[in-house]
Amino acid sequence: MKVSIIGAGNVGATCAEYIALNSIASEVVILDIKENFAEGKALDLMQTATLNGFNTKITGSTNDYAKTANSKVVVITSGIPRKPGMTREELIGINAGIVKTVTENVLKHSPEAIIIIVSNPMDTMTYLALKESKLPKNRIIGMGGILDSARFKCYLSQALNAPASDISGVVIGGHGDTTMIPLTRLASYTGVPVSQFLDADALKKVAADTMVGGATLTGMLGTSAWYAPGASVAQLVNSILNDQKKLFPCCVFLDGEYGQKDICLGVPVIIGANGWEKIVNYKLNADEQAAFAKSADAVRAMNTVLNEMKTA
Repeated sequence: MKVSIIGAGNVGATCAEYIALNSIASEVVILDIKENFAEGKALDLMQTATLNGFNTKITGSTNDYAKTANSKVVVITSGIPRKPGMTREELIGINAGIVKTVTENVLKHSPEAIIIIVSNPMDTMTYLALKESKLPKNRIIGMGGILDSARFKCYLSQALNAPASDISGVVIGGHGDTTMIPLTRLASYTGVPVSQFLDADALKKVAADTMVGGATLTGMLGTSAWYAPGASVAQLVNSILNDQKKLFPCCVFLDGEYGQKDICLGVPVIIGANGWEKIVNYKLNADEQAAFAKSADAVRAMNTVLNEMKTA
């Protein structure tokens, strides 16, 4: 099956690499607006094929969406990060224009595609893509919750001094420093609640570290992270292409679930060949539900900027 990745930056290229390394798709197309940039990334990756033992065909294209035709999944990583002095409205305005144009172009050539949104602010861009595309809601998925949950489990494993593979943990809500909700109550270590190993202060620190996980890496690297985001997208693509029915926290359209309507927000969903197939109710307690409502209010305020720009 074919996957197209729009944006040949660090996240897009790493996503392509992980998809190839794990033989998730037979073909990957990377597209970028910068002349020969995607072509160069694709060629570099293809030169690792015999070294890494994969058969995935990877090609690049400079803004030729015809090369993305008949993709089962399209991943949109295009957009700019927020720069010093840039307002929220400016960031949304620029990235909204990019996501809108990309969505229109990919659907001309792959009208049945499932679209994964990585561009920030991710919850708002997912909402925009859904409204602009007019696709069935199950075919638009924001990736953020998978990444946030991976970071949550990493910090838990460090606090527990235990293998990350033995940790279960989920982050719901918005994909932002103040909007995400690490569900410490439900986190476990080989089936045992982590609260039996970590006290309340330790759990609060894990949650706090998780919420600024992206900002922490940006401060260290001078740019946004790419390994974990790329791996998160690859896992999502894998569950779609191979109909794995995996349970992932993803940003999807809510129509009454978790007490919210007309908003895209991170909740646990089953991911399969049709995109997201079912929202799972985690039965939040009163504090968690209040936090989720607060997160929704913040994301809805971001979405209001779209309406004011008459973009959605």
